[in-house]
Amino acid sequence: MSTTVEANVRPDYDVELQKIADYVLDYKIESGEALDTARNCLMDTLGCGLLALRFPECTKHLGPIVEGTVVPHGARVPGTSFRLDPVKAAWDIGAIIRWLDYNDTWLAAEWGHPSDNLGGILAVADHLSQKRVTEGDKPLTMRDVLEAMIMAHEIQGILALDNSFNRVGLDHVVLVKVATTAVTSKLMGANREQLLSALSHAWVDGQSLRTYRHAPNAGSRKSWAAGDATSRGVRLADIAMRGEMGIPGVLTAPQWGFYDILFSHTNKDLALKPESERRFSFQRDFGTYVMENVLFKISFPAEFHAQTACEAAVTLHPRVKDRLDEIDRIVLNTHDSAIRIISKSGALANPADRDHCLQYMTAVPLAFGSLVAEHYEDDFHAANPIIDELRDKVEVVEDERYSRDYHDPEKRSIANAIQVVFEDGSATDNVEVEFPIGHRRRRTEGIPLLEEKFKHNLATRFPKGRTQDIFDLCKDQTRLESTPVNRFVDLFVI
Repeated sequence: MSTTVEANVRPDYDVELQKIADYVLDYKIESGEALDTARNCLMDTLGCGLLALRFPECTKHLGPIVEGTVVPHGARVPGTSFRLDPVKAAWDIGAIIRWLDYNDTWLAAEWGHPSDNLGGILAVADHLSQKRVTEGDKPLTMRDVLEAMIMAHEIQGILALDNSFNRVGLDHVVLVKVATTAVTSKLMGANREQLLSALSHAWVDGQSLRTYRHAPNAGSRKSWAAGDATSRGVRLADIAMRGEMGIPGVLTAPQWGFYDILFSHTNKDLALKPESERRFSFQRDFGTYVMENVLFKISFPAEFHAQTACEAAVTLHPRVKDRLDEIDRIVLNTHDSAIRIISKSGALANPADRDHCLQYMTAVPLAFGSLVAEHYEDDFHAANPIIDELRDKVEVVEDERYSRDYHDPEKRSIANAIQVVFEDGSATDNVEVEFPIGHRRRRTEGIPLLEEKFKHNLATRFPKGRTQDIFDLCKDQTRLESTPVNRFVDLFVI
């Protein structure tokens, strides 16, 4: 009879964790473009959160878990009167940011919305700033917030470039949790060991499944999942700051580590590779690339793979609006990721189902000339049967060039093209849009519209004077960066 004795030799922290920790602690952000884009991202992200406060399905989740809880130096939730502990505040801020699927996007082997991390960043920075002021110390400034945003974007985005978590059934919010854990640990004053410990706990957590994003189970959890992830990042950072030991081999431990349990063995392609290749791939070093290239959702509250389809449909609307009942088919050429994620047929059960349906997001602007959040609501859908009639006529076809250009790091296009064919054989032009208005290639065109979007969203929550004060501050890079975080958040309190 033989026995096996497991060697209890504690390893060094996994190299991947060390790369993230060293970036967060040592990298100096000097890119003016990254800081300017982060300022625009801050405006857009907070504006999306304010707009979401119009929807009761969102606001029912907000506030303290125990009613009447009083939190000294509590973090504020913009657009509300809530003052919460940083963990719940991060949850609430993250939830309102993501609720309408209208904040920025990153598309690669994995997808996601890096500005979701602002939930944890702003909650921690506001709480710490208030606490420091009462202790006679200097508060954090909005420059600290912008730098944390850039780093969170970079961690989430670089990990997403070559590593597909969706291929193994995991949701991209794992990257929100990891990025938030890293940057909020730094804001809390973590040393290298504390930051590594926090990161190891982020990876050892059980990770969310993508089930709630896909037919037939798509539902509203996808609207608060990122809030949950950024909140968890704050909690894990706090645990590490209290001296909790880390798990050094969390990724690479044979049989028990993240790679073997969650990233490799459920993916047949990965399982066939040698062990050395069943690990995260880093296409480039951490820097400021992701913030500089992030995609803004400016025109439509729609899953990003459909943004250019919506734009093409709006262009075609004047040509088809009086002939909707004469349409024979709608030919939609798209890229492989759009087909895999959001192309669906059959009944759509709820708003979350509709804003992840390529055919729905094409049909509405074709028929009505626009697409806004209210167009996903049950009553609008029920009152307009033409939407489902048009959905049934959409033929989705992959264009291989679109798929190649989507993955090309020099292009990063998100192309769609639409042509409407009528029953008499006539047809519209084939309207192609390769780069959405929120793309880096269309920044000059897009930023003025992003600013208008922000002003509109501010006006849904604040009086004219306050709206203008916030907007003027956010437009001024130098003044914004020097503003104490607590004073900035003061402007957003109801």
